[in-house]
Amino acid sequence: MINNSLFVIYGDKPKQMIKKILKEMEIEKRIPKKDSSIGIKPNLVVAKPSNSGATTSPELVEGVIEYLQSRGFTKISILEGSWIGDKTSLAFKTCGYEGLSRKYNIPLIDLQKDKYKEHKVDEMTLSVCNEIMKLDYLINMPVLKGHCQTNITCALKNIKGCIPNKEKRRFHTIGLHKPIAYLNKIVKQNLIIVDGVIGDLNFEEGGNPVQMNRIIVGMDPVLIDAYAAELLGYSIEEVPYIKIAERIGVGSTQLEKDNMIELNKDTIPMVIPKTRVIGELAKYIDDDMACSACYGSLIHALDRLKDKGFLDNINEKICIGQGFKDKKEEGIGVGTCTAGFEKNIEGCPPRAKDIIDFLQRMINGID
Repeated sequence: MINNSLFVIYGDKPKQMIKKILKEMEIEKRIPKKDSSIGIKPNLVVAKPSNSGATTSPELVEGVIEYLQSRGFTKISILEGSWIGDKTSLAFKTCGYEGLSRKYNIPLIDLQKDKYKEHKVDEMTLSVCNEIMKLDYLINMPVLKGHCQTNITCALKNIKGCIPNKEKRRFHTIGLHKPIAYLNKIVKQNLIIVDGVIGDLNFEEGGNPVQMNRIIVGMDPVLIDAYAAELLGYSIEEVPYIKIAERIGVGSTQLEKDNMIELNKDTIPMVIPKTRVIGELAKYIDDDMACSACYGSLIHALDRLKDKGFLDNINEKICIGQGFKDKKEEGIGVGTCTAGFEKNIEGCPPRAKDIIDFLQRMINGID
């Protein structure tokens, strides 16, 4: 069951959170041998700290390293190739990974400087960095965030950092979706740890960080991305590489209810400062002690509704938060805490896609 399950934990202490999930999964039993070469692939697309919403938290990676080393695994490395125009070496420094390397004696491998080989899969030939193909066990650690071209970036797209710069350029000339899907048939991910504590609203470079206070762990990158898309307010069809990857056998989009394992619930309010863009969306919200996971879902939903041209049709505040518990109201409420409202979508937290569908029904007068 663990192969097609998703584990989710909520909170704002990623180091402790990931150790709890890895212990729950007993992940050490799934790594072939103690001397397996284990690679950690974060998202360091640009040289910006994780609180920008752009990059993987070094604290989260530190938790993974400590857990693995405590179980006797020593051949661990961190591998990344930042996007064209940024230096991976600068990202390693700015994002706190040089400190991790020194503290735990973990090598940092700059895939921008790595040699590469061509690999043929079906009708596509793609260049992949050599070091990533040498690994016995790959841990992919993307950030849950939006993307200006593919709508989201998560498990599948994060593997794009494992190809040389010339191939990254080619991906953009032939269209991103198909090569991203086929790349994931070449590069096998063994474990995916999604940093969903802070991610950007709609851009891979950061700048509009949204606090969603969650870590998602699984072994199927297609399943992870199907879930991530709906968390950020998109249907699977709006992220074409997900269905392409499913079609060619990378994974499945089907998440069974019994295979969704939530280890806790979020109780932490949003504490990061609101940017101007998020502040504009927040004008539609009546927030009374809202947990960040629920609030983050609503922000993503409102941003999607803005893109669709529906936002100006919302003519009353959307209530959210623990302060509305046990209250009977006539207005619109989002989340289990507003279950007493006349119009309510439950969920603790609800997904942005579900919020969008609910609000569109309200706008169209269906409910």
